[in-house]
Amino acid sequence: MEKFVPVVVIKELSETDKILTALKNSGIKTAEITFRTACAAEAIAYAVKNYPDMAIGAGTVINAKQCKEALAAGATFIVSPGLSEGVAKICAKKNIPYYPGCVTPTEIMAALELGITTVKFFPANVYGGLKALKALSAPFPQVKFIPTGGVDRSNIDEFLAFDKIAAIGGSFFVKEALEKMEAEQ
Repeated sequence: MEKFVPVVVIKELSETDKILTALKNSGIKTAEITFRTACAAEAIAYAVKNYPDMAIGAGTVINAKQCKEALAAGATFIVSPGLSEGVAKICAKKNIPYYPGCVTPTEIMAALELGITTVKFFPANVYGGLKALKALSAPFPQVKFIPTGGVDRSNIDEFLAFDKIAAIGGSFFVKEALEKMEAEQ
């Protein structure tokens, strides 16, 4: 897994090229396209076809139906704001990485029972940030985290320095990449 997982919201399919090109130009080869818009599945399919050198996943997947749609579109990983047993089972059966949002010991234990050892920690800033991740790592040394929400340039290095961080998620990567691309034009 890449260290940076941009959370990408595609409102219109026509935005896909601009956003993914900007990310690639910034050296980022991963995109978590959220399932919050009407064109999400179409955007994932387009991205998988036209950006084969990027890892294209689906984010904000909250149920089995969305998971099936995302996988049919070609998503190579699935991310949820919480833990869905239905999504976990589909991903396990198809050998697709699933990163559910887990912020409490009970949620982490449920993920572990499903065979999941890397979880999204969302929203990281609301649930205690790096201090909470360090505390949770003591009873769960086998777990890696993807903090998302409240991670930005002001604190990203602190998160990345912690060995239990699998990656950093965030929409700020998209904003930065687009600003950089526009400045270069």
